[in-house]
Amino acid sequence: MPQHPLKAPIIVKRDAPTPPSWPTYTGTSQNVGTSSSGKVTVFVDPSLGAQALQNAQDLVNDADRVVAANDKIFGTAGGNVNVIVFALGGNTDGTGGADHASCDYITGGAIEVCASYGNSARVSALFEAELSECSMGGNLCGESTGEALSRWCAAVIGNNALADFATAPRWAQDGMPDWVNQTDPTDQSADSTGCGMAFLSWLMSKGYGLGKIAPAMVALRDSGTFAQLYANLTQDAASNAWPAFQAAIQALGGPGAVTSDDPFGGMAQPAQLAHLAPWTVELAGKVFASILASIAAGKSEHQIVAAVRAVLASSPHAKREFSVIGKGANSHRLAPPA
Repeated sequence: MPQHPLKAPIIVKRDAPTPPSWPTYTGTSQNVGTSSSGKVTVFVDPSLGAQALQNAQDLVNDADRVVAANDKIFGTAGGNVNVIVFALGGNTDGTGGADHASCDYITGGAIEVCASYGNSARVSALFEAELSECSMGGNLCGESTGEALSRWCAAVIGNNALADFATAPRWAQDGMPDWVNQTDPTDQSADSTGCGMAFLSWLMSKGYGLGKIAPAMVALRDSGTFAQLYANLTQDAASNAWPAFQAAIQALGGPGAVTSDDPFGGMAQPAQLAHLAPWTVELAGKVFASILASIAAGKSEHQIVAAVRAVLASSPHAKREFSVIGKGANSHRLAPPA
């Protein structure tokens, strides 16, 4: 009779992903997980404790949404990336910004993002800022044009979670220098970046979404200007870009009306709303419905505000997400204006 000896089952142990060499971070990298698509692997500095771990876990869960929206904007499929959440610059409120080594997926796929305790939406937005630069394929890297584009990608896909990084107001206060007809060879100037932010806001308000803007800018490469982008999108002469943009600023009320990176309301255009997280759109609908119902019922101003607050308080996302420039030689650091 043949014998079939009982054998212990073979257990295959899968090693945890090995962290890459980060642009600046040198501490311990604790693996938190990989997104469902396998494209994004997230690590965290374990010394920061539970709140940073929550940021990292939330990013694992949100990463595929960010990647899909980013791919749609650029019209390309991005590569795999690694992300580390830590106290970049010693900050834990997101103001440390984000960093990576270069603007492609080959050498720039090791992304650093600042922890943002209690507000993981900021971590997702910081991730998108660097991810979008990877999708530029080495173009626009370290240029004012590329910096403005990456910040706009972060604003749209990250639900404007980095509003405190705004640079357009600084540009307006500094006399609105012309960075439409020329490109600044740095991504660290609030003036040139701010000009780009306001200019793209204007273009988007005219119906040109990021899905048209981003591929057109990448095609222009490093030497391209916003004036050339305007000409390619509108079929108007590039020489008309700056005068038309200046006239639009004056129509708003002049430089004093530039109080954010989106003075023309470009983010409210349908093409941009398509990139928002589904729960954000759903929540906005509930808030709007609450306001209409309160007005129809003849409620007072204070009652309307109370009803809106009740809607916000009932959303687990709102509770979690809305509580409450230097760089290394080879890094591309996103940071709030100095």
